Amino acid sequence: MTDTIPASADFMAQVKQTQTLWALQDTASEGWVILDSVNFENTDVMPLWSSIELAQAHCIDEWQDYTPKAITLADWLEFWVEDLAEDNVLIGVEWLDGGEYLELELAEFSQMLAKVENL
Repeated sequence: MTDTIPASADFMAQVKQTQTLWALQDTASEGWVILDSVNFENTDVMPLWSSIELAQAHCIDEWQDYTPKAITLADWLEFWVEDLAEDNVLIGVEWLDGGEYLELELAEFSQMLAKVENL
């Protein structure tokens, strides 16, 4: 999937600087936003953003009870990858309403993150 590299270059550049991903978490249940894939049947997608501002913009309507939560790259690679792999979840990079985002396989996304992680 070499065509995904240019589309995610801005996302990765931002994440490289901050070493942080942003996801939305329900303030009451502590559950995370997971969506149906727009490209694959019976597949879930976890939307992620490169900044708190982009994530916060989605805390409206059905997600008004959610708040942006930071996930460090170290935590992502150590804890998240295994759990999401078990559930076969894709990653939605810089998710926008209307399905305007890039869906990446978890392994590909995590390999890209490993390359920008500051050890």
